[in-house]
Amino acid sequence: MYGKAPIKLFSCRSSQHLAKMIADKLGIELGRSSVTQFSDGEFQPCFNESVRGCMVFIVQSTNPPAENLLELLLMIDAAKRASAYKVIAVIPYYGYARQDRKDRPRVSIGSKLTADLLSTAGVDRVITMDLHADQIQGFFDVPVDHLFGSAIFVPYIEKLEIKNLTVSAPDMGGSKRANAYSRYLRSEMVLCYKLRKKPNVVEEMSIIGDVEGKNVVIIDDMIDTAGTLVLASEMMKEKGAASIRAFATHPILSGNAIERIDNSPLIELVVTDSVPFVNNSKKIKVLSIANIFALTIDAVTTNQSISKNFVF
Repeated sequence: MYGKAPIKLFSCRSSQHLAKMIADKLGIELGRSSVTQFSDGEFQPCFNESVRGCMVFIVQSTNPPAENLLELLLMIDAAKRASAYKVIAVIPYYGYARQDRKDRPRVSIGSKLTADLLSTAGVDRVITMDLHADQIQGFFDVPVDHLFGSAIFVPYIEKLEIKNLTVSAPDMGGSKRANAYSRYLRSEMVLCYKLRKKPNVVEEMSIIGDVEGKNVVIIDDMIDTAGTLVLASEMMKEKGAASIRAFATHPILSGNAIERIDNSPLIELVVTDSVPFVNNSKKIKVLSIANIFALTIDAVTTNQSISKNFVF
């Protein structure tokens, strides 16, 4: 209960498996909803139970296709029009986050537009994980609970008891995240410098730091085509790295990314279940984020701090 407001958790179609696990962790039933599909491709979500006066949590990652985002917006709108007390969007992976600035003339800032759309739909709060850029929180005019994959990955890394550990970022943009891991794990750190001429295509890459004889852990927020990650692992292997693992919160894994990973020097890629995908690779291990989201939802509903869920 949130005051006198009952708690209800719902899911859009793309995140139903994760939402069901979150509901199980919370000890509640996943709310009943359905989607009417029209012959022209249009669809209309519907709550199949009353949400009047309830605190409604809606789980959906907004990875492509764009219908995932649209379905979340329609669900938020439906909840507001059904007199929900509060509507909280639980977005494990916040899509369009790479469009966080004008990096060239005459382009949109997609992550800001997405935040505006969510606010216009009527969202009262957002819970998400590992935004591509921390400043995206400022695009919202509602509270944003920004969780970190480190709460999942650090305990796993510590259990491995890796000797001669070196933490790496696949590009300069990830240096802050890698530095946080490096300081907490008391390890050395190296960086990768890459030059892109167009999205998803790396023209040049160089390694800043020594990896010879080291067991390298590459940390990133997401993995899309795996081009950067695989190139970094190949260069580290050439420079004498003893082993190379990678940790990425959001497994977009588009195109032939999984094939690239299987054929790379990586001995393991650890991801979360923020984005559903078919895992047919022996190198990819999936860790669930259901528990940390359940703990955060519980803290929000009881007005407790969520910082206890952070490693650093």
